[in-house]
Parts: sequence; C-alpha cells; structure tokens
Amino acid sequence: MSRTTCRIAPTLALFSALALSACATTPGPVEVTRFVAPETASQLGQGTIFVASAEDGEDNSLALMPYKSAVAEELRSLGYVETDRASADQIATVRIERYVLTAQGRRSPVSVGVGGRTGSYGSGVGVGIGINLGGGERDKVGSELSVTIRSAASQANLWEGRADLRVPDNSELAQAQANAQTLAAALFSDFPGNNGETIEIEVP
Repeated sequence: MSRTTCRIAPTLALFSALALSACATTPGPVEVTRFVAPETASQLGQGTIFVASAEDGEDNSLALMPYKSAVAEELRSLGYVETDRASADQIATVRIERYVLTAQGRRSPVSVGVGGRTGSYGSGVGVGIGINLGGGERDKVGSELSVTIRSAASQANLWEGRADLRVPDNSELAQAQANAQTLAAALFSDFPGNNGETIEIEVP
C-alpha cells in the first residue's frame, strides 16, 4: 500500500469550516485510504445515488446527519444526482467513529457507537467533546469517516474509502459540522483515487 502527502484547495463550505479553527492549534493531516477495482471505476461519479446510514446506525441518525449531508454534497459535486433509495442506481453507506486519544497516545476505552462502528473504542458524535469520557487527561479527538458505494442492483461494492482526522479537543474542527465537511472534502478529493493507496491531505 503506497502513501503520499498532498494539499487540497478547500471548497467554500470547507473554507468556512476551516476558518472557525483559526484560533485553535493546527490540526494534523487527514489520512485517506480508498479502494476501487479498475473494472468498476467507469461506473462511479454518475447516475443516481442514495446516501444511507450504516444498517446498525439508525439510532444515531441525528448525530450522523452532518456527515451524511457533507458526503451528499461532495457526491453531487462529482456528478451524482441524489435521489430516494427506490430510484437509486447506487447506494452510499456512511458511518463515523469518534474516539478520544489519551495523553499517552492510546485511544480511550470508551465505546459510544455512531453510524454502525462497533468495538472497544469510540465516543459518540452526540456527546459533548468537552466531557471527559475516558476518566483521564485527554489530548486529541479523532474522527474516522467511512463510505462504501455499492450497486443498488447487484449489491456489489464499487468503491470504499475512509478518512481519519485527529485534532485538539478545543479545535472547532472537533465539532460535528466542521469535522464532517473537512473529512468529506478530503475523502472525495481526486475521486475515485488509486486502489489501496493511503494519502495524507494537509488541512490549511
């Protein structure tokens, strides 16, 4: 798996989100990994698409909404037409994991699942970032946005991607809307990307 570092010019929505963080510590880069098979690349970026929550994430639909909205905006800019599930050629499934990094660099052992991600890590998007969930000193808040695009007819996966960003807990980019716009813009930059490649996109 190859890794490169690049910068992207922010969209208007992303620029607004980044402007909010001017007084906060500079965030780390967004780490983005995409998977796409050569035979499916021609099917991407066109037709109708429905943006869905992960199947087991419906209980957190309000918390996931900023991320679904940000993903939908990026998909429309790529050439997709957003529609209802019944009319969609493709389905984009969105999930988000939020977690807290301790001062020692380990993830907080707190699990509040959002958008279908399960496991021993993660803090809910709907939980206030300022609350000490881990019981100890907190250094950074991490967010991993994952999107899978599949064919509505065959259910075959056409594209998968994930974007991970870690920011200081007092950064405006730790808040849901700015966080969602930043992650989505990075995830879909130079879409569909190279299969299996991990890139680091700097946040201005």
